[in-house]
Amino acid sequence: MIMSKIHYSIRWVFALAFMALFAGCAAPDEILTKDEETVPAKLMEEGLYNLENGYYLGASEAFQKIVDRYPYSKYSIEAELKLSDALYLKGSYDEAFDAYNEFQRLHPKNKNIPYVLYQKGMCNFSQVSTIDRDQLYTLKAAEEFERLTKQYPKSEYADLAHWRIRECYMLLAEAELYVGHFYYKRRYYKAAMKRYRYVLENYPDLGQYHEALEYLGKCKEKIAEGAERPWYY
Repeated sequence: MIMSKIHYSIRWVFALAFMALFAGCAAPDEILTKDEETVPAKLMEEGLYNLENGYYLGASEAFQKIVDRYPYSKYSIEAELKLSDALYLKGSYDEAFDAYNEFQRLHPKNKNIPYVLYQKGMCNFSQVSTIDRDQLYTLKAAEEFERLTKQYPKSEYADLAHWRIRECYMLLAEAELYVGHFYYKRRYYKAAMKRYRYVLENYPDLGQYHEALEYLGKCKEKIAEGAERPWYY
């Protein structure tokens, strides 16, 4: 009788252990499923709130968590794009450019690609310096905007890109004029003429055209007068 009770107790203990083990195995799956459904959603909500209210660092951190921790979530693609936006609005233009570029690489058929191309141009355009500095970012911005207008000519962002291209060309023309005037003031008229001709040949439809034409004529007059300063002077 006593042995029977002992055997019964042992079977009961093993039964409880088995149930606990089963429950222990099932619990993580239940929690994981719950996390997959709720945590990315909460992070997205947090990120969007921060983005809309100007808390760009907090927004980028929330979106980054979705990208890193929940890459198969239904929110992951949107998080990638919003992360790029947050970096751009935060002023981290090079990081934002890389993020937009990566989005384009991973999702080339996504409906937001025209917007992504426009934003890539804006990442460069936002770093354009004054006309007395190097205009590399101006050139890069123009290239991105032109790529957008060629690949997606009917996109709403193509219309915006056309205006940005004109702005880029105006800046580039002004920069060429600036260098041309620099040489003109120092009586290096032949060097100045090259800059003025470049404006006439490459930016004929902009307001700087007439100024370049005027100074090109002045350079010719000065050279005819023998007023050119030697380069070794």
